Amino acid sequence: MYIGSLEVRLYLRGSQTLKDKRQVVRSVLDRIKKNFGVAATEVQNRDDVKMIVLGFATVQAESELASSLLEQIENAVRHHPEAQFLSARHDVRSFEDLF
Repeated sequence: MYIGSLEVRLYLRGSQTLKDKRQVVRSVLDRIKKNFGVAATEVQNRDDVKMIVLGFATVQAESELASSLLEQIENAVRHHPEAQFLSARHDVRSFEDLF
C-alpha cells in the first residue's frame, strides 16, 4: 500500500475578501474530489485573501499509480483560470516506511 500526498500553492489575483477566496478554493476542491476521488483540503494560509495552499492525499496499491494520479491533479490545478500556479511538491511512500 502506498500513500501519496500533494501540496499545491496558488496565488489568487482578483481576490479582495476571504469570501472571494473561499469560492475559488471550494470550486477547486470540489472539482478535484469529484474527478479524482482523493482527499483534499486547504492546509495553510486560510486567512490570507491572496495565497491558497491546498493538500491532496491518495492511497493506492502501487507507487506508480499514486504518482500518476498526483501528477494529473497537479496539472488540473495548474490550469485554473482564476489562480496563478506557484509551486507543487508531492511525495509517495510505502505504508511500511511510515513506521
